[in-house]
Amino acid sequence: MTSRSYVTEEGNRLNNYAIEPKVYVEETQQFGFTEYSELLNGRLAMIGFIALIAFEVFTGQGVISWLTNL
Repeated sequence: MTSRSYVTEEGNRLNNYAIEPKVYVEETQQFGFTEYSELLNGRLAMIGFIALIAFEVFTGQGVISWLTNL
C-alpha cells in the first residue's frame, strides 16, 4: 500500500520518507557574464570605492601611503 507521504511495508510497518521535490533543469546561464553577476560586481565596486574615500578622509592619507608607512 503506497500513499502520498508514507509507505507501509509487509507486517504493516510504517516507513516515513521525505517527499522528494520536483526536479527541473533551468536553461539560463548560471556562470560567466550574466546580468546578475555584473550587477553584483558593480555594487561591490561602488562599496569599495566609497570605503577607500572614507578611509582617506578619516586617516588623512591614502591606502598606498598608509601601507608603506607600516
